[in-house]
Amino acid sequence: MNIYPEFEVVRNDSRCIRCRVCERQCANEVHWYDEDGKVMLSDESKCVNCQRCVTLCPTRALKIVKSDCRLRENANYSDQTIKEIYRQAETGGVLLSSMGNPNPLPVYWDRILINASQVTNPPIDPLREPMETKVFLGKKPGTVTRRPDGSLDTALPPQLTLSMPVMFSAMSYGSISYNAHASLARAATELGICYNTGEGGLHEDFYKYGPNTIVQVASGRFGVHKDYLEAGAAIEIKMGQGAKPGIGGHLPGTKAVGDVSKTRMIPEGSDAISPAPHHDIYSIEDLRQLVYSLKEATQYRLPVIVKVAAVHNIAAIASGIARSGADIIAIDGFRGGTGAAPTRIRDNVGIPIELALAAVDRRLRDEGIRNNVSIVCGGSIRSASDVVKAIALGADACYIATAACLAMGCHLCRSCHTGKCNWGIATQRPDLVKRLNPDIGSQRLINLMNAWRHEIKELMGGMGINSIEALRGNRLMLRGVGLTEKELEILGISHAGE
Repeated sequence: MNIYPEFEVVRNDSRCIRCRVCERQCANEVHWYDEDGKVMLSDESKCVNCQRCVTLCPTRALKIVKSDCRLRENANYSDQTIKEIYRQAETGGVLLSSMGNPNPLPVYWDRILINASQVTNPPIDPLREPMETKVFLGKKPGTVTRRPDGSLDTALPPQLTLSMPVMFSAMSYGSISYNAHASLARAATELGICYNTGEGGLHEDFYKYGPNTIVQVASGRFGVHKDYLEAGAAIEIKMGQGAKPGIGGHLPGTKAVGDVSKTRMIPEGSDAISPAPHHDIYSIEDLRQLVYSLKEATQYRLPVIVKVAAVHNIAAIASGIARSGADIIAIDGFRGGTGAAPTRIRDNVGIPIELALAAVDRRLRDEGIRNNVSIVCGGSIRSASDVVKAIALGADACYIATAACLAMGCHLCRSCHTGKCNWGIATQRPDLVKRLNPDIGSQRLINLMNAWRHEIKELMGGMGINSIEALRGNRLMLRGVGLTEKELEILGISHAGE
């Protein structure tokens, strides 16, 4: 069944010089030149509104607009719902989507405000006074201990040291390009933070960035071997992710080409399908066994992270993980991005990271085991203020991925799963990969993080706080607006005006 295109290409013929840049730049083959009529034409049904043609048109002759052609209005069956039914009736397939949940559900970050100091607890000027943004992720001792000679015992379990409380989250080599991985690795090294390999292994060119690399072990164990584990600064066991809780990963065979198949240790052109569960983990005891197997394999030098999706019983899950021997828990909220996920799961499964984070921090504190683990949260961390709010709710640090992709040039057109990323990020096509220059990509990431670091310092200074450690779990510095009593109770904050 024909469905009217979601977007329309508006071309100003008086400005168009028929240079055909739009045709050459569009991986979706929307534009073409009609030799007979000497005009540029468009197949709008293929347009994903990535804005590549609009951005590079030298005469600004193009713009992409959302079509105002709609099916008859129905409050129960929206235009989108009807079109999705049409697609499934035609193909018999599962709907796939990329990036995070775009639906108008509550964004709690936007309903939380930060308190500021005024007189009795004066603000701090970060330009003139020291402000500590460094964090250490890993187990912390509950008490001060001394050696037999009376000196302080300062030995700590393995720690992940970050210059600021932000890391680049897991994006696998395969789901994103070589140049995107290079940009992330270079930026993390320059900034003194970490990036995450995702479940696709580590390309041999990137082993040199090991001190700033988190290597991931997912259910498919793609690319996992001893040298890989020892190459990183930390190991992450991926149990789940926010965009698709309860299911595994899937890299289409069209992306498993060249070095991707070599790195993942799978045949070229074959689909890389991760099972939903780890087939050796069906209990906290099983998880503990894998945690210590990884610690043994790396001589107990590296902290182990366990990454889980934010789901309804997340506090109890985190309590078990904290007792499994893991050093860090990473929690991924339901707005987390993805290279590909079933649309129904992406848009309907999981809970907001704000509620999950607050619930986990409170549970671990109530049980007296908060120092057993550090907490990293992700799933739509969009700005420095989100980072500050997350830390005040109990996080030690935050993961970002979509924001990092945007910094590299992503236009959030949500077509990552097609492999036709026009900006060279979520693709393996050589002609598209080269559109992302790693020198430029890494510098833009560095610029973004430096800007966030300045803003974090300013926000903390306004609160009268001079270190991340003093901010962690400091809910007194937060107030809610437009939230129910139950939401305020879960978040552990008061309403504005109280």
